Amino acid sequence: MKLKTLSVLLLAGVALAGCHRLDPNSPLAKRQAVFKQMLHASEDMGGMLRGRIVFDAEKFRADSVKLNELAGQPWQYFPTSKPTDEGGDSRAKDELWQRQLEFQADSKTFQQAVTALEANTRAATPTAEGVRKDFAAVEDACEACHKKFRAL
Repeated sequence: MKLKTLSVLLLAGVALAGCHRLDPNSPLAKRQAVFKQMLHASEDMGGMLRGRIVFDAEKFRADSVKLNELAGQPWQYFPTSKPTDEGGDSRAKDELWQRQLEFQADSKTFQQAVTALEANTRAATPTAEGVRKDFAAVEDACEACHKKFRAL
């Protein structure tokens, strides 16, 4: 009896999990994929600057180059008006669709901060103290946009 009940619950869970698959070609899936790549590139940089990971100048430089390559990509996947159904778990607040000019300005601020960080790492061998201010500007730009336009 218990095995039968457990089997039914397990099958129901698998069936429900399959219902929430995101179309990989949807704008939501594309921007989420880029943001995940950006997070992956920046996680180690933050870890190096906070002492969780040993600072590696070449890895920091490579990650800043990767982050700069990605920084301009996700914005194209945000439509100018709120989609009726994006078919997934979007964390975008309604404010994003209502304040498009501000959102676009914030995305430009982020891109400029990332470009400055990458330029700094290209100009000389990065040091933790030499990149700390530029990386903080990148994090601040992320946080400012998230506070306004992303539901937690």
